[in-house]
Amino acid sequence: MKKLILIFLFIPNFLFAGSTKVIGVKGNTENVDRVIKVSMYDNYYQPNKFKIKNNETIKFVVENKGQLVHEFNIASKEMHLKHQPEMMMMVENEILLIDKVDKKKMKEMSKKNPAMAHSHSNSVLLSPGESAELIWKFSNSVDVEAACNVPGHYDAGMVAKIDNI
Repeated sequence: MKKLILIFLFIPNFLFAGSTKVIGVKGNTENVDRVIKVSMYDNYYQPNKFKIKNNETIKFVVENKGQLVHEFNIASKEMHLKHQPEMMMMVENEILLIDKVDKKKMKEMSKKNPAMAHSHSNSVLLSPGESAELIWKFSNSVDVEAACNVPGHYDAGMVAKIDNI
């Protein structure tokens, strides 16, 4: 029974990680074509729309200027919907709190369930006042968006359109 539970816990993370190749790949610092600064406020991004060329490597410098925890996640709408239960698990396990990420608890929980580490190359999860960089190569011309999958934020419209030109 334990093996079955472990398989169930690993499958969503494995499927999510493998599917990122459809939207692009983790970029390298040496290949950055341009830098885009993104500010996350409570339930919106500034800017809220990006124009990206196919095969362009972008370094996103993301800062959480809101009062709540937010995520900047590059994915298709379908991928966001698949990721949201993982984010809900983080809330249920008190890793993801309203105004902070309990990184100590995240590290402990990720030993049992790697999905709790939130270590996706297409995403950053930030407490208020934190900033991070994400380098992404948009190697496919599929519909993608940047979104916050903290429970309720996507539904509230915390989505930025990414136009592949």
